[in-house]
Amino acid sequence: MSFPLAQTFRSPPLAWALGALALTGLVLSPLVSLAHAALQGSGELWPHLLEYVLPQAILQTAGLLAGVGLTVTLIGTGAAWLVAAYDFPGRRLLEIGLLLPLAVPTYIVAFAYLDLLHPLGPVQSGLRDALGLASPRDLRLPELRSLPGCILLLGFVLYPYVYLPTRALFLMQAANLLEAARTLGHSPRAVFARVALPMARPAVVLGASLALMEALNDIGAAEFLGVRTLTVQVYATWINRSDLPGAAQIALVMLLVVIGLVVAERWARRGRGFAGTAQRPRTLTRTHLTGSRAAAAFLLGLTPVALGFLIPAGYLAHSAAGRIARAGLPETLPAEILSTVLYAGAATLIAGMVGFLVAASPRLIAKRAGTALIRVASLGYALPGTILAIGLLGPLALADSALAAASSAVFGAAPALIGLGTGGALITAYLVRFLAVAIGTCEAGLSRVPGSLPDAARMLGRGPVATLAHVQLPLTWPALVSGGLLVFVDCVKELPATLLLRPLNVETLATHLYGEAARGTYEDGAVAALLIVLVGLIPVAILLRLGSRSQQAMR
Repeated sequence: MSFPLAQTFRSPPLAWALGALALTGLVLSPLVSLAHAALQGSGELWPHLLEYVLPQAILQTAGLLAGVGLTVTLIGTGAAWLVAAYDFPGRRLLEIGLLLPLAVPTYIVAFAYLDLLHPLGPVQSGLRDALGLASPRDLRLPELRSLPGCILLLGFVLYPYVYLPTRALFLMQAANLLEAARTLGHSPRAVFARVALPMARPAVVLGASLALMEALNDIGAAEFLGVRTLTVQVYATWINRSDLPGAAQIALVMLLVVIGLVVAERWARRGRGFAGTAQRPRTLTRTHLTGSRAAAAFLLGLTPVALGFLIPAGYLAHSAAGRIARAGLPETLPAEILSTVLYAGAATLIAGMVGFLVAASPRLIAKRAGTALIRVASLGYALPGTILAIGLLGPLALADSALAAASSAVFGAAPALIGLGTGGALITAYLVRFLAVAIGTCEAGLSRVPGSLPDAARMLGRGPVATLAHVQLPLTWPALVSGGLLVFVDCVKELPATLLLRPLNVETLATHLYGEAARGTYEDGAVAALLIVLVGLIPVAILLRLGSRSQQAMR
């Protein structure tokens, strides 16, 4: 019996070495290209940026990150402790609901609230009608287009990054110590402050760092709300001023911020891992609440769910229904859906194949080399979309030039561009940025394959690649599909890289929504926004399924 895949790769070390080299070049080339682009500017450019652009952008970015970090830490940790340590009617519903803001991109929440809280919007109009006021000047709510407004909106969307790992830690690792503290007579507040919170620090720091990465990558919400962050300045400098070297120099400052966040996260978690025990994890015994205390707990937990998901999603559904009833579906919607699915789907297929092979590399080549490849291939996830977009311009232009020269030499004619200005650039950006998601899910799937099965296949004469293709791949298929869905959703939601690298005159759902918000025609973008939210519910469903399985395993 023959195995075509195995015959294709008779020499895995050589094939994997070449593939690893190509992948490493693809991931690292944006950083080299970014530095090169930044050096192309005139000597007068950097002083101008230092004096007029960077001070405000750095201050706004620092204020945004500090505020978002504090907000997500307070909401995420508090919500995790509420559902892990207390039992009350509706607790299970809250456990699920607290994940829902993950389905809504930050720019969509800003889009919804700007329309909802506009001086002529339903909230302020309703308040004026109730109070008998005629003019918008008679009643004005605090301005949402501000740094505090942006902090609150991002905080209520990004807190699940802290809630999810912190809740898992409370449930799985802290039970014995927490109950011992209760036995010694400590009050619930003292147990939380002296035992639970210090133990939760690794999870809180990890979740907060992920939330800050998302806040730094955001361009839509910050721009809609008038916050001139580094990301917004990169886009404005490149697109509005046609100054690529200046944008690259600002992007380098952003890269320093990313490195600083990674270093700070490692330092904050120094010496503290997610240590477990050899015993089967035991669920924390919850304190039962009744009456007014139970109602207060439920309302407290419901607040971030309502502000981060229910209100914006409900308003988008209402606006979309009104738009459809008044004027039907937007004429451009089918083309935008097709573009979104085409680019996100192509990136998902490539990321799934490459991610599986990278995740399997420690099993096919030296373990240390395979682990190093996984780490290098995952670096792109830490790069904001704006940095990645600028960094890919040079490598893609170089690839187009090399292909044109080779084609002219062989065929006497140069082909059309396949990188810059085409969907290839956008798909490449998606691949580099979200490959880590596919690798992570495939690693988790491969780790669940019993070691005896690959060993038995090798004893029957199958090589490493044949074993991977015919034994491990079928068993890892569910994880591969889950990873593909996550990559697809991330690609659909990605705004910065899509704005900067999409082909000319091509719109996706995300860029269409951005354009409608920029024009102030919020209702016309509601249908696209609602579709993105519905797609965003896919990873939430996957997380809920995984959480249900882990809870069943603990029983």
